[in-house]
Amino acid sequence: MALTTYNELKSSVADWLNRTDLTAVVPDFISLAEAQIERTLRTRQMIVRATASIDTEYSAVPSDFLETKSIKLNTNPVTALAFESIDAMDSMKSTMYLSPGKPQYFSIVGGQIRVLPVPDNSYTAELTYYAKLTKLSSTVSSNWLLASSPDVYLYGSLMQASPYLKDDARIPVWSSMYASALEAIQVADDRGATSGGAIMMRARTFG
Repeated sequence: MALTTYNELKSSVADWLNRTDLTAVVPDFISLAEAQIERTLRTRQMIVRATASIDTEYSAVPSDFLETKSIKLNTNPVTALAFESIDAMDSMKSTMYLSPGKPQYFSIVGGQIRVLPVPDNSYTAELTYYAKLTKLSSTVSSNWLLASSPDVYLYGSLMQASPYLKDDARIPVWSSMYASALEAIQVADDRGATSGGAIMMRARTFG
């Protein structure tokens, strides 16, 4: 069976489970697999670049934000912001940066980016970050991960069926194949990152 679309993935998962009573919850298994994949996988295909004007201490991160790679201000020269912990930012604000100025540091606070010093003007910021997967659904038939690595989706979805399957002897096999597939993607991406090729990034706005 081909494994290139959401419907084909659902059919394949149902076939591998060989349980007629689980067909209705297969979409849940796929969604749970996507959540688990996002907690683990970090590849170049997930990198997104977003821009926005920052003129306050806190700005909202993009809705698909997972993890920061870098933040810079498009000043002359460009200013790369250094990451600091929330506690360190609190300390610096009360002792070092009592007045507004050009931001030098950032932190992630919940769903917001915090910068310090508090901006004294409006700055154009560029955020490069790892983005969530475009979730498969009845209206989204595929994404980059399903197209390139359908085995990750298949074994990840089968793993999410384990509470239903309980002592099924196939679970350790699926778990091993899922882990191997994820590792292979990450190794290939790490190798590609040092091959000299250019990184292609999608651009959007955030906030």
